Amino acid sequence: MPQSGIVKYHVKLSFDVDGLVERADIIGAIFGQTEGLLGPEMNLNELQRVSKVGRIEVNTSSSTNTTKGNALLPMSTDIDTCALIAAAIESIDKVGPFDCKFTLDSIDDIRASKKEDIVKRAKEIKQKWSTKSVSEGDSMLKDVHEGDRGKLTTYGKEKLTCSDGIFDSPWIILVEGRADVINLLRAGYDNALAIEGAKIDESIKELCDKKEKVVAFLDGDRAGGFILKELKSLVHIDVEHRAPTGVEVEELTPQQIDDILKDTAADMKKETSKPTISDTDDKPLAELANKVYPDLNESLEAIAIDSNQKEIFKVPISEVVDKLSTQSGIKYLVLDGIITQRLLDGAKQAGVECVVGHRVAKLVSRDGMKLKTFAELGIA
Repeated sequence: MPQSGIVKYHVKLSFDVDGLVERADIIGAIFGQTEGLLGPEMNLNELQRVSKVGRIEVNTSSSTNTTKGNALLPMSTDIDTCALIAAAIESIDKVGPFDCKFTLDSIDDIRASKKEDIVKRAKEIKQKWSTKSVSEGDSMLKDVHEGDRGKLTTYGKEKLTCSDGIFDSPWIILVEGRADVINLLRAGYDNALAIEGAKIDESIKELCDKKEKVVAFLDGDRAGGFILKELKSLVHIDVEHRAPTGVEVEELTPQQIDDILKDTAADMKKETSKPTISDTDDKPLAELANKVYPDLNESLEAIAIDSNQKEIFKVPISEVVDKLSTQSGIKYLVLDGIITQRLLDGAKQAGVECVVGHRVAKLVSRDGMKLKTFAELGIA
């Protein structure tokens, strides 16, 4: 059919011929024996010329003395014209010298088929787009919902699963496994570390020594009890939390987690809400701390200074308590870490008058010693 023709219908007919004929004989009979039956404007040749009828397709199969087959006429006319053409072809009774019979099998509305295909494809498009839209929507909601939450990372040589907030947070939550860390992240707590087994890694003890508060949050089963006992024998636990009996931390909803931890979090917020402006009496101390801060920050070291503001020694924080036991004449101890009770006791024995650090842990006693954080001195 010419490009201008738009097929609307397929007229399908079958035929039986009492003799052996060729495909060309069938086409010749269709054109020849319908010519003039319906007027010149309805001749198939004329209809093809004006793109109302397309190329007629004929298939044949022959036996010993008969020929059978089918014919298809693509048409772009109205249904009435299709019916007239089909009736005209059914009137054909000869193909060459042989008797024949044409029978209309169907007139298929191509537009209806196209509509079905269009609807089917539209459904596919909608499904694909809806899935994509929902996926993107969920992702956007997740981004908003978790916008200020931390991310998973690892800690120590054993690469223990943790959330990245443990490095800066003044307190830490010890949980049993990776799934617990993830669940706490969902609830908005980004300072959890998984101990991952009953054997407590040495790096956990070192990290806990640097924190102001250590919280244990363990499963509500028997194993959780054993792990808590082991933890308490190796690490100073400030607060103990357990999931409800028979429930694991990873199974809790974010609301349940928050209900358990919110009071502890609120207490920590109060303890760390301290003034950031240095008092006038602290100005000399602030100037001294500010002088050493650039080289000390993020070094995990401690500097001992005498009354003339001269450096006595500089050692890693892990060695400072032992070093203090062999030194004298120290007035100031400035460290890149947490002021713990153990460090404070060592400083007291060495005659230190003032200790400056990033944070002050929960202490049993200060023994009258002056303790300051860099934030209180207006430095950090």
